[in-house]
Amino acid sequence: MSLADCYKKVRQLSVRICSPLQIEDYVVQPVVDVSPPKWHIGHTTWFFETFILKPYFMGYQEFNADYNYVFNSYYETVGNRVIRTDRGNLSRPTVADIYKYRTYVDDAMENFLREEPSAAIRELMILGLNHEEQHQELLYYDIKYILGHNPLFPAYDETYRPQVFEQPTAQWISMPEGIYEVGFEGEGFCFDNELNRHKVYLNSYQINTAMVTNAEYLEFINDNGYHDFRFWHAEGWDWVKNNHVEAPLYWHHINGQWFNYTYAGLKPVDLAAPVCHISYYEAYAYASWKGMRLPTEFEWEAAAHQFKWGKSWEWTESAYLPYPGFKKAEGAIGEYNGKFMVSQKVLRGSSEVTSPGHERVTYRNFFHPNLRWLFCGIRLAR
Repeated sequence: MSLADCYKKVRQLSVRICSPLQIEDYVVQPVVDVSPPKWHIGHTTWFFETFILKPYFMGYQEFNADYNYVFNSYYETVGNRVIRTDRGNLSRPTVADIYKYRTYVDDAMENFLREEPSAAIRELMILGLNHEEQHQELLYYDIKYILGHNPLFPAYDETYRPQVFEQPTAQWISMPEGIYEVGFEGEGFCFDNELNRHKVYLNSYQINTAMVTNAEYLEFINDNGYHDFRFWHAEGWDWVKNNHVEAPLYWHHINGQWFNYTYAGLKPVDLAAPVCHISYYEAYAYASWKGMRLPTEFEWEAAAHQFKWGKSWEWTESAYLPYPGFKKAEGAIGEYNGKFMVSQKVLRGSSEVTSPGHERVTYRNFFHPNLRWLFCGIRLAR
């Protein structure tokens, strides 16, 4: 597939994800971590205008100079920006204005890509496409949070069905002690935080082929796990008490039965499905309750070819840190991953809303330990 075709395919998917929304859904920002869908549509467009068209397409006329301030996310190099908490206050530009902006940039990109770009620009283009695929997954998260916190629990799409994922039979894989290589190698794209490939020593360990299910997690809830400090980090225990957490995000106990909000609306909890939308604190507490632990990211990667993954991102016991020899790129692109390597936990795998082809065994996702609006679950180790 040509670069132009790849661009078109990725850009169309973002619009398709938003197609079930009503205009009012585009503007809501219930909490700081959730961005309004229209902001994602504008920001991913801004990325190509800012990093491809303005510096490299001769004669390109910027669509609106104010949009650099509105749609810059965190790039200090590029200039001032609307702070993240204020994205929901942007009633203007309108949704219609932002889609006009998107069309304008897409038309310019189509003209730009009529000639084969240089290797450096091509590399930047591919980063931009992967960046948009990350925002596609975030769009799914944010849309679910927006609609799942509406008191009426409206469906995003009543016909929505998650990707089929058959849980394997739960069994323990034994991994011998030794030296393993981790990190990306070979052809194709990877983010800079997956480099450099290096050796790690691992003690012998076991890791389960199956993720923890809703039924198994319900046993933790019923055993008063959310009210027993022994299983929690001190920080996690404070989080549970201060936020009155009693169950995974989107779970509701109604007339003696557990329901959870899905893209198709409020449904009974599927007990056989992997538990999802839990924080690192909850994942750690559950593992502790079971007398086990979470795998490190290196243990997960070393064993990943032996089990299925893909329904939920899986919390690991690893802090998000640079690999040996990690080096940030020059300029704004160097702000992409490196400056976030503090106070976060690594997740491995992918999820049912990860964009097609965006997953790989070396992918290092990362979030703060209290967050759970992403699709995140548990795989046990011992």
